[in-house]
Amino acid sequence: MDKTLEAAKVIAAARRNPAPLHPLDSAIAPRDEREGYRIQDAVHAVLASETGPLVGYKIGCTSAVMQRYLGISHPCGGGVFSKGVHASGISLRHGDYIRVGVECEIAVRLARDLAPTGDAFTAESVADAIDAVHPAIEIVDDRYADWRTIGAPTLVADDFFASGCVLGAAVPRAAAPNLLEVTGIALINDVEVGRGSGADVLGHPHAALAWLAAHLAAQRKILRAGQIVLTGSLVQTVWLNAGDRVAMQLSGLGTVAAEFV
Repeated sequence: MDKTLEAAKVIAAARRNPAPLHPLDSAIAPRDEREGYRIQDAVHAVLASETGPLVGYKIGCTSAVMQRYLGISHPCGGGVFSKGVHASGISLRHGDYIRVGVECEIAVRLARDLAPTGDAFTAESVADAIDAVHPAIEIVDDRYADWRTIGAPTLVADDFFASGCVLGAAVPRAAAPNLLEVTGIALINDVEVGRGSGADVLGHPHAALAWLAAHLAAQRKILRAGQIVLTGSLVQTVWLNAGDRVAMQLSGLGTVAAEFV
Protein backbone atom coordinates (compact mmCIF):
# COMPACT_ATOMS: atom_id res chain seq x y z
CA MET A 1 0.00 0.00 0.00
CA ASP A 2 1.22 3.48 -0.88
CA LYS A 3 0.53 5.16 2.47
CA THR A 4 1.12 8.63 1.08
CA LEU A 5 -1.37 8.20 -1.74
CA GLU A 6 -3.96 6.52 0.49
CA ALA A 7 -3.81 9.39 2.97
CA ALA A 8 -4.07 11.90 0.11
CA LYS A 9 -7.17 10.18 -1.25
CA VAL A 10 -8.90 10.35 2.15
CA ILE A 11 -8.10 14.05 2.51
CA ALA A 12 -9.13 14.80 -1.07
CA ALA A 13 -12.44 12.97 -0.63
CA ALA A 14 -13.24 15.03 2.46
CA ARG A 15 -12.52 18.25 0.54
CA ARG A 16 -14.68 17.19 -2.39
CA ASN A 17 -17.76 16.31 -0.36
CA PRO A 18 -17.20 18.56 1.70
CA ALA A 19 -17.20 16.61 4.96
CA PRO A 20 -15.35 17.04 8.25
CA LEU A 21 -12.02 15.26 8.25
CA HIS A 22 -11.46 12.91 11.19
CA PRO A 23 -8.03 11.76 12.37
CA LEU A 24 -6.52 9.49 9.74
CA ASP A 25 -6.09 5.81 10.41
CA SER A 26 -2.79 5.23 12.17
CA ALA A 27 -1.61 3.08 9.26
CA ILE A 28 -1.60 6.07 6.87
CA ALA A 29 -1.47 9.15 9.13
CA PRO A 30 1.68 11.27 8.80
CA ARG A 31 4.00 10.73 11.75
CA ASP A 32 5.63 14.13 11.44
CA GLU A 33 5.41 17.30 9.37
CA ARG A 34 7.91 16.02 6.83
CA GLU A 35 5.52 13.19 5.98
CA GLY A 36 2.68 15.72 6.10
CA TYR A 37 4.28 17.76 3.31
CA ARG A 38 4.76 14.63 1.18
CA ILE A 39 1.06 13.87 1.55
CA GLN A 40 0.27 17.52 0.76
CA ASP A 41 2.03 17.14 -2.60
CA ALA A 42 -0.04 14.02 -3.29
CA VAL A 43 -3.26 15.84 -2.34
CA HIS A 44 -2.37 18.57 -4.85
CA ALA A 45 -1.93 15.94 -7.56
CA VAL A 46 -5.20 14.17 -6.74
CA LEU A 47 -7.21 17.42 -6.76
CA ALA A 48 -5.42 19.14 -9.66
CA SER A 49 -8.30 18.89 -12.13
CA GLU A 50 -10.66 20.53 -9.62
CA THR A 51 -8.44 23.21 -8.11
CA GLY A 52 -6.53 24.29 -11.19
CA PRO A 53 -2.76 24.73 -11.20
CA LEU A 54 -0.68 25.80 -8.23
CA VAL A 55 -0.24 29.59 -8.43
CA GLY A 56 1.43 30.25 -5.09
CA TYR A 57 1.55 29.48 -1.40
CA LYS A 58 0.07 30.49 1.93
CA ILE A 59 2.07 30.62 5.14
CA GLY A 60 0.33 29.95 8.43
CA CYS A 61 1.44 30.57 12.00
CA THR A 62 3.72 33.50 11.22
CA SER A 63 2.35 35.75 13.97
CA ALA A 64 2.28 35.29 17.74
CA VAL A 65 -1.50 35.66 17.80
CA MET A 66 -1.95 32.75 15.35
CA GLN A 67 0.73 30.60 16.98
CA ARG A 68 -1.05 30.96 20.32
CA TYR A 69 -4.43 30.30 18.72
CA LEU A 70 -3.35 27.12 16.93
CA GLY A 71 -0.81 25.97 19.50
CA ILE A 72 1.92 25.66 16.84
CA SER A 73 5.12 27.64 17.39
CA HIS A 74 6.50 27.73 13.85
CA PRO A 75 5.31 28.59 10.33
CA CYS A 76 3.56 26.05 8.12
CA GLY A 77 2.92 26.21 4.37
CA GLY A 78 0.14 25.27 2.00
CA GLY A 79 -0.78 25.68 -1.65
CA VAL A 80 -2.78 28.38 -3.42
CA PHE A 81 -4.56 27.31 -6.62
CA SER A 82 -5.92 29.22 -9.59
CA LYS A 83 -9.60 28.45 -9.00
CA GLY A 84 -9.35 29.67 -5.40
CA VAL A 85 -7.99 33.14 -6.23
CA HIS A 86 -10.68 35.84 -6.41
CA ALA A 87 -10.77 39.59 -7.03
CA SER A 88 -11.95 42.05 -4.42
CA GLY A 89 -15.74 42.41 -4.32
CA ILE A 90 -16.45 38.71 -4.90
CA SER A 91 -19.60 37.09 -3.52
CA LEU A 92 -18.99 33.54 -2.34
CA ARG A 93 -21.45 30.94 -1.06
CA HIS A 94 -21.15 30.43 2.69
CA GLY A 95 -22.58 26.95 2.22
CA ASP A 96 -19.67 25.86 0.05
CA TYR A 97 -17.52 25.65 3.19
CA ILE A 98 -17.77 23.62 6.38
CA ARG A 99 -16.79 26.45 8.72
CA VAL A 100 -15.43 29.36 6.78
CA GLY A 101 -13.11 31.94 8.26
CA VAL A 102 -11.04 34.86 7.03
CA GLU A 103 -7.65 36.30 7.82
CA CYS A 104 -6.07 39.70 7.11
CA GLU A 105 -2.91 39.30 5.07
CA ILE A 106 -0.21 41.04 3.09
CA ALA A 107 0.29 39.12 -0.16
CA VAL A 108 3.26 39.47 -2.49
CA ARG A 109 3.65 38.56 -6.14
CA LEU A 110 7.10 37.54 -7.37
CA ALA A 111 8.97 39.21 -10.21
CA ARG A 112 11.56 36.46 -10.49
CA ASP A 113 12.32 32.96 -9.28
CA LEU A 114 13.72 32.57 -5.78
CA ALA A 115 16.18 29.74 -6.34
CA PRO A 116 18.85 28.69 -3.83
CA THR A 117 22.22 30.38 -4.34
CA GLY A 118 24.16 28.68 -1.57
CA ASP A 119 23.53 31.57 0.82
CA ALA A 120 20.71 31.58 3.34
CA PHE A 121 17.51 33.33 2.33
CA THR A 122 16.96 36.47 4.41
CA ALA A 123 14.34 39.20 4.56
CA GLU A 124 16.81 41.47 2.79
CA SER A 125 17.83 39.02 0.08
CA VAL A 126 14.28 38.18 -1.02
CA ALA A 127 12.93 41.74 -1.08
CA ASP A 128 13.99 42.56 -4.63
CA ALA A 129 12.27 39.43 -5.94
CA ILE A 130 8.89 41.02 -5.18
CA ASP A 131 7.02 42.58 -8.09
CA ALA A 132 3.92 43.84 -6.28
CA VAL A 133 2.07 43.76 -2.97
CA HIS A 134 -1.67 43.13 -2.49
CA PRO A 135 -4.04 43.61 0.43
CA ALA A 136 -5.49 40.13 0.85
CA ILE A 137 -8.13 38.05 2.55
CA GLU A 138 -7.10 34.48 3.11
CA ILE A 139 -10.12 32.19 3.09
CA VAL A 140 -9.74 29.31 5.52
CA ASP A 141 -12.04 26.38 6.20
CA ASP A 142 -12.18 24.48 9.47
CA ARG A 143 -12.92 21.23 7.69
CA TYR A 144 -11.98 19.03 10.65
CA ALA A 145 -13.98 17.11 13.20
CA ASP A 146 -11.67 18.77 15.77
CA TRP A 147 -8.56 20.58 14.55
CA ARG A 148 -7.19 20.68 18.09
CA THR A 149 -6.76 16.91 18.15
CA ILE A 150 -6.07 16.08 14.49
CA GLY A 151 -2.40 17.06 14.80
CA ALA A 152 -0.11 19.45 12.94
CA PRO A 153 1.21 16.82 10.45
CA THR A 154 -2.32 16.14 9.16
CA LEU A 155 -3.17 19.85 9.09
CA VAL A 156 -0.05 20.34 6.95
CA ALA A 157 -1.10 17.47 4.68
CA ASP A 158 -4.44 19.25 4.14
CA ASP A 159 -2.84 22.62 3.25
CA PHE A 160 -3.26 24.00 6.76
CA PHE A 161 -6.90 25.16 6.48
CA ALA A 162 -6.28 26.85 3.09
CA SER A 163 -9.34 27.43 0.93
CA GLY A 164 -8.39 30.30 -1.34
CA CYS A 165 -7.92 34.04 -1.18
CA VAL A 166 -9.29 37.39 -2.28
CA LEU A 167 -6.79 39.91 -3.63
CA GLY A 168 -7.09 43.66 -3.73
CA ALA A 169 -5.43 45.87 -6.32
CA ALA A 170 -1.70 45.38 -6.80
CA VAL A 171 0.66 48.03 -5.47
CA PRO A 172 4.04 48.01 -7.26
CA ARG A 173 6.86 47.24 -4.86
CA ALA A 174 8.48 50.61 -5.51
CA ALA A 175 5.25 52.37 -4.47
CA ALA A 176 4.44 50.14 -1.49
CA PRO A 177 4.89 51.39 2.07
CA ASN A 178 7.36 49.83 4.48
CA LEU A 179 5.54 46.55 5.13
CA LEU A 180 6.86 46.56 8.68
CA GLU A 181 4.64 49.56 9.39
CA VAL A 182 1.47 48.46 7.58
CA THR A 183 -1.54 48.27 9.90
CA GLY A 184 -4.26 45.79 9.00
CA ILE A 185 -7.81 46.16 10.29
CA ALA A 186 -10.38 43.37 9.90
CA LEU A 187 -13.99 44.49 9.53
CA ILE A 188 -17.04 42.26 9.55
CA ASN A 189 -20.25 44.03 8.59
CA ASP A 190 -18.39 47.34 9.12
CA VAL A 191 -17.44 46.43 12.71
CA GLU A 192 -13.75 46.12 13.62
CA VAL A 193 -12.95 42.64 14.90
CA GLY A 194 -9.15 42.68 14.89
CA ARG A 195 -6.03 44.58 13.94
CA GLY A 196 -2.33 43.91 13.61
CA SER A 197 0.75 45.09 11.76
CA GLY A 198 3.31 43.85 9.30
CA ALA A 199 5.79 43.66 12.17
CA ASP A 200 3.68 40.84 13.65
CA VAL A 201 4.53 38.53 10.74
CA LEU A 202 7.85 36.95 11.79
CA GLY A 203 9.11 40.47 12.43
CA HIS A 204 8.61 41.42 8.76
CA PRO A 205 6.57 39.89 5.89
CA HIS A 206 9.82 39.57 3.93
CA ALA A 207 11.08 37.25 6.68
CA ALA A 208 8.04 35.04 6.08
CA LEU A 209 8.85 34.97 2.37
CA ALA A 210 12.44 34.01 3.19
CA TRP A 211 11.16 31.20 5.43
CA LEU A 212 9.02 29.86 2.60
CA ALA A 213 11.85 30.03 0.06
CA ALA A 214 14.11 28.04 2.41
CA HIS A 215 11.32 25.60 3.26
CA LEU A 216 10.69 24.86 -0.42
CA ALA A 217 14.41 24.62 -1.19
CA ALA A 218 14.69 21.89 1.44
CA GLN A 219 12.11 19.96 -0.63
CA ARG A 220 14.00 20.71 -3.86
CA LYS A 221 11.35 23.18 -5.00
CA ILE A 222 11.58 26.87 -5.75
CA LEU A 223 9.27 29.87 -5.75
CA ARG A 224 8.55 30.95 -9.32
CA ALA A 225 8.12 34.33 -10.97
CA GLY A 226 4.45 35.32 -10.99
CA GLN A 227 3.52 33.24 -7.96
CA ILE A 228 1.52 34.73 -5.09
CA VAL A 229 2.57 34.31 -1.47
CA LEU A 230 0.19 35.01 1.43
CA THR A 231 2.65 35.91 4.17
CA GLY A 232 0.46 35.21 7.22
CA SER A 233 -2.41 36.69 9.14
CA LEU A 234 -2.07 39.95 11.05
CA VAL A 235 -5.15 39.03 13.13
CA GLN A 236 -6.67 35.95 14.69
CA THR A 237 -8.95 34.02 12.33
CA VAL A 238 -12.48 35.39 12.19
CA TRP A 239 -15.20 32.75 11.66
CA LEU A 240 -18.15 33.88 9.56
CA ASN A 241 -21.91 33.59 9.51
CA ALA A 242 -23.94 33.43 6.30
CA GLY A 243 -24.45 36.92 4.92
CA ASP A 244 -21.33 38.43 6.47
CA ARG A 245 -19.51 41.19 4.62
CA VAL A 246 -15.74 41.21 5.05
CA ALA A 247 -13.29 44.05 4.49
CA MET A 248 -9.59 44.15 5.30
CA GLN A 249 -8.06 47.63 5.38
CA LEU A 250 -4.27 47.69 5.06
CA SER A 251 -2.67 51.09 5.43
CA GLY A 252 -0.82 52.17 2.31
CA LEU A 253 -2.06 49.12 0.39
CA GLY A 254 -5.80 49.70 0.25
CA THR A 255 -8.87 47.64 1.07
CA VAL A 256 -9.97 44.20 -0.08
CA ALA A 257 -13.57 43.01 0.36
CA ALA A 258 -15.80 39.99 -0.07
CA GLU A 259 -19.16 38.72 1.08
CA PHE A 260 -20.28 35.22 2.00
CA VAL A 261 -23.92 34.87 1.00
